Amino acid sequence: MIADELQTELALLARQLEELNHIGAALAAERDTARLLDLILSKAREITSSDAGSLYLTERVETSPPPEIGPHALVDDDADEPPKVLRFAIAQNASVTVPFRSTTLEITGQSIAGYVALTGEPVRLDDAYELPPGVPYGFNRSFDQSTGYRTQSVLAVPMRTPKGTIVGVVQLINASRGGAVVPYSDRQEALAVSLASQAAVAVENSHLNAEIHRLFEGFVRASVVAIEARDPATSGHSFRVANLTVALAEAVDRADSGPFEPLRFSRDEMRAIRYASLLHDFGKVGVREEVLVKAKKLYPTQLELIRARFRLARRSRELAAMQERIDFLLAQGRDAYLGKLPDFDLKLGDELAILERSLAAIEAANEPSVLPDGSFDRLHDLARIEFLDTDGTSRPLLHDDELRLLSLRKGSLSEAERTQIESHVMHTYRFLNQIPWTREIRRIPAIAVGHHEKLNGRGYPHKLSAPQIPVQTRMMTISDIFDALSASDRPYKKAVPIDRALHILDLAVKDGEIDSQLFRLFVDARVFDKWQVEPFSY
Repeated sequence: MIADELQTELALLARQLEELNHIGAALAAERDTARLLDLILSKAREITSSDAGSLYLTERVETSPPPEIGPHALVDDDADEPPKVLRFAIAQNASVTVPFRSTTLEITGQSIAGYVALTGEPVRLDDAYELPPGVPYGFNRSFDQSTGYRTQSVLAVPMRTPKGTIVGVVQLINASRGGAVVPYSDRQEALAVSLASQAAVAVENSHLNAEIHRLFEGFVRASVVAIEARDPATSGHSFRVANLTVALAEAVDRADSGPFEPLRFSRDEMRAIRYASLLHDFGKVGVREEVLVKAKKLYPTQLELIRARFRLARRSRELAAMQERIDFLLAQGRDAYLGKLPDFDLKLGDELAILERSLAAIEAANEPSVLPDGSFDRLHDLARIEFLDTDGTSRPLLHDDELRLLSLRKGSLSEAERTQIESHVMHTYRFLNQIPWTREIRRIPAIAVGHHEKLNGRGYPHKLSAPQIPVQTRMMTISDIFDALSASDRPYKKAVPIDRALHILDLAVKDGEIDSQLFRLFVDARVFDKWQVEPFSY
């Protein structure tokens, strides 16, 4: 008889240990914090045959804002570490259903959970209404009184990491056997302690994973702020593109018919889409700032030099006119000079007016626009005009490089400058490729590099064709173009209304540049309504 009982006991212990291993594997595999906590508590109840239970997590409370930068900013003072509290994270009850409300309580010996978190010692009660004498904690009967539930046996164990840090408390209620409430046994306590230790590791890993995500998020945001600080005219562009692209990806994910019905994005894939969208223009850090922010055909310093030449030319004409008058006066006398004076004034006025009109023509040509052939003949005439420098040297009013830039027929960038701007895509790719992205989001560089590619193969940098451009990149391209058109006025262009921006995108569809089906979904799902809203977070 004793041997049979021992055999049964050993078999039960083996099953429980095997179940603990299964639970440990399940906890390690779960990455969603909410599901992890639910799994911890449900498995703890299952392995101890508990009717109900609750789980508390320790968390820090910031009592003051972060210290300002100063001479003591690098001092590591543990005394300034924020205090911890217990957060009531989750509750389960098989007998009654009550609404859950997360609350916090101080880590003191006055409550059972607080005592366990404070001391690291398990608490096991046969009847919560009859506490052992001398214990510092009490039992709050308010839940029982409001629901009619009767809390009897209680087992509370610490969630302790291998380093000894207590990250939470698992509290189990009303162990049952044969339908009756019974006290918790030594074995149930040992199993609960073991499971809580495994749970502590899983929770700590989950916290670490969340911190890594926050770190990436902070890094990405700081990177976007850094690049947009170099080009204030495009401020907010990357965040808006991310909003639009994620909204379009969500619309694709919701599609229950049509070409996108089988396409679904996981949480990690959504995160990759968002990060790639936020960082798609980061390579602009590798573009010379004067090219990046160039609003006119000439750089400001070039235009100022031209204006200085015209001022010098004006003074040269005035001095030459004055010398001509003096020479005439000395040669012809006062009466002849006074008779000739209106002619002198008229000649100088005409010469100065020509200079003023010439400078005005140059400043007008400096504005970026789309102009027909022959619009710059006047500039070539101006380039042949010369003036005398202070040393008597004859110099042109316009230099060859200035004439070349002013003769641009479209936009404000020369071919060389446009190539520099386009190089930002490869700079982005090389930068993103240096980051050791996790396996789940490792496609970020590949998604970002193609946002200026076109389905007809006429984009850059690689002139990819439709089959080579991933759907994530196609979505970003639509969002990027839409925001570039609709964003507030920039020095080199005016913003266009949303309906006009959509019309231009529709023309791009007809030209085979962007994905027609994605654009149709962009319009039908009114993704553009997500423009300039709070950033998505994944």
